[in-house]
Amino acid sequence: MGRTLTVELTTDQLSQLRHNYRTGESHAFGQRCRMVILKSQGLKTKDICGLVEIRSQNQVNGWIKRYKQSYCKLSINVLHNAPGQGRKSTFDPLTQAERVRQVVSGQRQKLANAKAILEKEMGKQFHIKTLHNFLKALAADTSG
Repeated sequence: MGRTLTVELTTDQLSQLRHNYRTGESHAFGQRCRMVILKSQGLKTKDICGLVEIRSQNQVNGWIKRYKQSYCKLSINVLHNAPGQGRKSTFDPLTQAERVRQVVSGQRQKLANAKAILEKEMGKQFHIKTLHNFLKALAADTSG
């Protein structure tokens, strides 16, 4: 049996983690803060997986180790995704929004036709739901 991973937190560290768990800018960041809090309370990794709805015990332990190793720098930022991680957007709202609107307005009756035109112009394939979601985001940006 391996070593048990433990975390000891100061009251400042605990309050910072709790604050970021509640108000963090992303779900994943809040979830990672919660993992560290739960581990500091003595919970087993297996139990933490169930509470934060993550299947992999290695993933939980990895984030906890990462937090422990870097906290000497007094930074909770280690629990954020590194820049460049994650799936890249299919559409760039800054450069492609107007063109997408033009194509869609020209093909108002059939979004599938607009999708085919955009795929040909962009040189990449995407699901029609991706186009639909992009259009919804554009509408929300203009109405808000």
